[in-house]
Amino acid sequence: MTIKIGYAAGAYDLFHIGHLNLLKHARGQCDYLIAGVVDDDLVELAKGKRPVIPLAERLEIVASIRFVDEARPEVHPDKMNTWREVGFHVFFKGDDWKGTPQGMTLERRFGDVGVEVVYFPYSLQTSSSLLRRALDALTEQPGTGRTSSFGTG
Repeated sequence: MTIKIGYAAGAYDLFHIGHLNLLKHARGQCDYLIAGVVDDDLVELAKGKRPVIPLAERLEIVASIRFVDEARPEVHPDKMNTWREVGFHVFFKGDDWKGTPQGMTLERRFGDVGVEVVYFPYSLQTSSSLLRRALDALTEQPGTGRTSSFGTG
């Protein structure tokens, strides 16, 4: 019997219910779930800002979720390189990618090697970007337009 390995990559910064739901639903569709926690540099490259929570802490948080069998750093911008290392059968992604040029390319490339792409509803009411904006607004220094450093006081 072949074990169906799933892979769910994400920044998982400012962990919230949308992240938990993605991992819970992903685990329900595979036998073994690997969560790829995107490296700080790749997050900054993709989103223009470094994560609030550093990679080592995000890895520990995600590894502690009962639906996750393994958490590993996601260090490749090209998910095909990750697939070559990990060998997963199903790739899980938020449906904000569905129908986009990036999503269609991902589906085609993974389809060529027999990997299924499964989309889950993106959490519109709670997102790390929304939480980050709220934190930035709370930490903005009055009259300067600058934000203070997190954790300093």
